Amino acid sequence: MRFSAKSLFKPALASAAALVLSATASAADIKPAVVFDMGGKFDKSFNQGVYDGVEKFKSETGIEYREFEVTNEAQREQALRRMAQRGADPVLGIGFAQAPALEKVAKEFPDTRFAIIDMVVDLPNVRSIVFKEHEGSFLVGVLAALASESAKVGFVGGMDIPLIRRFACGYEQGVKHVNADAEVVQNMTGTTPAAWNDPGRGGELTKSQFERGVDVVYAAAGGTGVGVYQAAKDAGKLAIGVDSNQNYLHPGTMLTSMLKRVDVAAYNVFMDSMNDEFTPGIQVLGLSEEGVGWALDEHNESMITGEMKAKVDEVSAMITAGEISVHDYTSDNTCTY
Repeated sequence: MRFSAKSLFKPALASAAALVLSATASAADIKPAVVFDMGGKFDKSFNQGVYDGVEKFKSETGIEYREFEVTNEAQREQALRRMAQRGADPVLGIGFAQAPALEKVAKEFPDTRFAIIDMVVDLPNVRSIVFKEHEGSFLVGVLAALASESAKVGFVGGMDIPLIRRFACGYEQGVKHVNADAEVVQNMTGTTPAAWNDPGRGGELTKSQFERGVDVVYAAAGGTGVGVYQAAKDAGKLAIGVDSNQNYLHPGTMLTSMLKRVDVAAYNVFMDSMNDEFTPGIQVLGLSEEGVGWALDEHNESMITGEMKAKVDEVSAMITAGEISVHDYTSDNTCTY
């Protein structure tokens, strides 16, 4: 599924048992806050997608929001608690790593609405938003296989965790769906949070993959991806962005971007709170909910042939209809086809 800049959705809660919080906030007194995670709000990827969403809310409503950019792990709990103490509501935490801190603080402030993206915190005042990254990654894997001339494609992940393995596994499945004999070369940047913001290392890994014959590389590595894309541009190869639409970074190099609509998730948290429509519980957003997809715009339209678009649209429809089941690595920590 491809998206335009105007694409917005209002996802339904996955949990039918979720209870609507009683809230008295109005447009006049809502005090939203967001705690960005490592990499910062201008990482051109995950955090920036959230930033775009909360900026859209501010632009439409005129309501300012508080923000904090985490630079070390100890700051997560401090920042979330400080926001709640200052009367912020709702408080949005970004990234799976904030889950332990957000769970602790949400228990301390049961009358404050919290939300987290990329992890589940099962509390009556928390909205948890997770995505089917493997479905979107399958689509860009299809495009990678169709664009590759060497039948060798690459993947560069950030921190080596099951979530990123989910991206890699979905991508590999998409590649193999098109060409069962294709080779997928994979590297992870590191095992600590520093792996999200190491463009130099990302570039080194990408160059190594190119030396092995790779001609299309997909990065799911936060700010590290900037180095991946630069290496692809320098080598005259193709790259695939992630989370935000990164096609604009290097037109002619960026084949597409796997869109993870964290911008819409963040926007909806703030807008629902303002409209007294905030609901806790779990939202699981995949292709069917327009939570993931791929980017087609003026920066890459000349690179996507009619045959390529038709194929990825066909595959997207099959996934949505349940005719293709994309294996989720996190279900059993294996990658099967």
